[in-house]
Amino acid sequence: MVTRGNARIHTRILQVAATSDPGHWRRSAPRHTRRLPVLGRLRPLERSRVPGDVLAGVTLAALGIPEVLGYATIARMPVVTGLYTILAPMAVFAVLGSSRHLVVGADSATAAILAAGVTGLAAPGSHRYVQLAGLAALLTGVLLVLARLLRLGFLANFLSRTVLIGFLTGVGISVAVGQLPGLLGIDVSGRSSIPKLVGAVEALPSTSLTTLAVSVTALIMVVGVRRLTRRVPGALVVVVGSIVASVLLNLPAHGVRTLGPVPSGIPSLTVPALSVADSRAVLATAVSMFVVILAQSSATSRAYAARYDEQLDEDTDLVGLGAANAAAAFTGTFVVNGSPTKTQMVDSAGGRSQLSQLTCCTVVLLVLLFLTGPLAHLPIAVLAAVVFLIGVELIDVAGMRRILRLRRAEFMVALLTVAAVVVLGVEQGIVLAVVASLVDHLRHSYDPTTLVLVRGADGHWRTEPARPNARTTGGLVVYRFMSSLYYANAHRFAGDITAFLASTDISTGPSVDSSAIPPAPPLHVLCLDASAIADIDFTAAQTLRHVAAQLADHSVRLEFSSVTDVVRAELQRYGVLGGKESPVVHPTSGAALDAYRAAYEDIDH
Repeated sequence: MVTRGNARIHTRILQVAATSDPGHWRRSAPRHTRRLPVLGRLRPLERSRVPGDVLAGVTLAALGIPEVLGYATIARMPVVTGLYTILAPMAVFAVLGSSRHLVVGADSATAAILAAGVTGLAAPGSHRYVQLAGLAALLTGVLLVLARLLRLGFLANFLSRTVLIGFLTGVGISVAVGQLPGLLGIDVSGRSSIPKLVGAVEALPSTSLTTLAVSVTALIMVVGVRRLTRRVPGALVVVVGSIVASVLLNLPAHGVRTLGPVPSGIPSLTVPALSVADSRAVLATAVSMFVVILAQSSATSRAYAARYDEQLDEDTDLVGLGAANAAAAFTGTFVVNGSPTKTQMVDSAGGRSQLSQLTCCTVVLLVLLFLTGPLAHLPIAVLAAVVFLIGVELIDVAGMRRILRLRRAEFMVALLTVAAVVVLGVEQGIVLAVVASLVDHLRHSYDPTTLVLVRGADGHWRTEPARPNARTTGGLVVYRFMSSLYYANAHRFAGDITAFLASTDISTGPSVDSSAIPPAPPLHVLCLDASAIADIDFTAAQTLRHVAAQLADHSVRLEFSSVTDVVRAELQRYGVLGGKESPVVHPTSGAALDAYRAAYEDIDH
């Protein structure tokens, strides 16, 4: 069931994702997690949560089994290999991963990439095709482990909370639209959401009324059961009930499509193709899947960690994902990914740890051994109805409205992310989302807030915008630059200093309209409060040296305050500090004010 409460939960996505410290998750992790990463996301396991996790695992199996069979078809693999993706790979990630919520299994985006890359190398579904698919999964796993060794997990930090809300909303829309053909009993071509939607509208006259009736009944039952009680998995009830109804009412005879026969048996260990030539042939495919997995898995795990205010180690997740793909390679299946859809399935059913995923693996094992027969009777319309509701739950309308109300510029970033995922696809959309996050970040650092500190009558500091005639006191300006200084924003720093000088000396240059500047006391000291400056690059250092010379030409002293040890070392290396006439560095802005008053009190009065 889709509730307003579920939508509101999504507004908490990634409260810590925008942290400037990429190591935040790792340093805050409990000691037992650092010592024993294996099974780290089963601990601590609360007894009261065990029934809910187990039930969520059963629900995931009931909903995920038909779904992964479809993904196997997209990948052009033997249909039973879809089940294999939520057996060994899922169990391996549950044991080695960091996220308590991320579900690893087959994914539509990576399945489509695999099919596009391998179809031309072997006949789909053949033994050779399966070997090449295994090799692609193995290479993808190697790339994920290399990303861990090279500490590339920080790349996920470029996905802001705003982008993640847009990402999940776009995924939800894509999932919901993708189920329309199954809900209506029609055939629609196209891989992305827009062609599918257009095709569904065009094919409306050929809708199977019986299939539509089954879909509507399934939707009503799932929503109705969830409204009555959250303790009973409505989706599971509907799936089991639909299989029984399909047999008793002979639904296929009335035009309702079902899954059809599913082979039984567990996967055996297999060796993927390992030749150098084959590796070269599928390397580009593996790199493409690696990018999608890195972005999509990180986005999903971070979103759910933020939702429940939990710790996450993305580097550990990379190892878990790499090992899961290696397990897929050696069990005769295809690449696996962190799945937003499956993760939402578990979350909606009440699962809160990887025990749900291990339970799902157990159920899948039993199904492969004994229960593949009943699956053949599952109406595709019922599966589409359940997944449609899951997609709708991912659409975070409340989160989008909150961003719109509080920060319109970031709302445009979120909306762009939604549009990119829906129109272009998840993999292209997430890349564009990263770019959008970077542009948004650069927009802030390129034109940062600049302030002048003023001591109030109560003795506390307050800030004013850095206007040309602003003064801290008398001829002192304590100027705070609210960003690191680098090549792109150094001009803003230099421009402010020129404007300060222009407020009392019109000879500083024709670029400043001094006639529009109210008179201000003569400037004697400009103190750069560096408390917000974490780094100064080479270009900014040269600008700083130029500004110091400009101030000296006007008999204005340049001083510093609140300089970190790192920035102080940089200033010394650049030659800004440490020379014969090195600027004074005060420990605090208050000390700079005291020093100014001691030296210039008579002049100001």
